[in-house]
Amino acid sequence: MHGGLSPEMETLGQIADLRRPCDVPDVGLMCDLLWSDPDTTVSGWAENDRGVSFVFGADVVAAFLERHDLDLLVRAHQVVEDGYEFFAGRRLVTLFSAPNYCGEFDNAGGMISVDADLMCSFRILKPSSRSARFAARAQAQQAAQQKQQAAATAATAA
Repeated sequence: MHGGLSPEMETLGQIADLRRPCDVPDVGLMCDLLWSDPDTTVSGWAENDRGVSFVFGADVVAAFLERHDLDLLVRAHQVVEDGYEFFAGRRLVTLFSAPNYCGEFDNAGGMISVDADLMCSFRILKPSSRSARFAARAQAQQAAQQKQQAAATAATAA
């Protein structure tokens, strides 16, 4: 999953039946699969503060997994500080693989490995330190300025 669950999803086959590529609609199954979010304060379904799709509670996760004979739901879509974060009694995990997301978050990235016995293990991609990122950015800016100055000097001399 990218986002989460949908109150419209009765069977897993509905996912396979979705036409792709497509424009994402504002409502419905495709929209929910991309944009719904788990919420610890909710039981059942509720409006999503994002203004699109829904939030769902741990009870929705439990019912979905039991109905489809599954043990774990893996999703992405939300930045989580440590690269992964469990919900619903470790029956749903949010996995986010981009450390330092957009240069605005100091989050780790996470990866999941599933072995032949379906045992899951996680690896964490530590974020680079802010000082190292800023030093590299400052160094690149300084090099660009020096290059511009050299070009301007060469143009003046010619």
